[in-house]
Amino acid sequence: MKCPYCGFAQDRVVDSRESKEADSIRRRRECEKCNRRFTTYERIDEIPYMVVKKDGRRERFDREKILRGLLRACEKRPVSSIQLEKIVDVTESFLIDAPERERTTSEVGELIMNELKGLDTVAYIRFASVYRDFKDVREFKQELEGLLDSHRTSKGKT
Repeated sequence: MKCPYCGFAQDRVVDSRESKEADSIRRRRECEKCNRRFTTYERIDEIPYMVVKKDGRRERFDREKILRGLLRACEKRPVSSIQLEKIVDVTESFLIDAPERERTTSEVGELIMNELKGLDTVAYIRFASVYRDFKDVREFKQELEGLLDSHRTSKGKT
């Protein structure tokens, strides 16, 4: 396993345990060069889960791709990596629950946006602006107004 901090290929396993769902093994590792610790997950390699793109292409579901997008959307926001991992886990569970082992990118994107909306509205807008590919400021403004309207109605109910 390559260290994510220094790139060194030698590490040692500090702790190993089964995940709560018993579908993977969580390992804490320590780099033998820089002594920093990191976590890896081992999963059984099964038939891949697929996402169907807007143009009909099928692509393998990639947890890391989702996490990278979330990290970009949540940059400099008060959102923890644990919260982001949870969103990725929810997204992966959504795919696992699909009877045909695939979902459309629009279903996946909407799920992620709904999770972000409850977590951090700025991160939600950032993610939505990339996901929905706003063409101009008007589309961006409409999304913001919709968000503000839903925020006002939820405050009015309390």
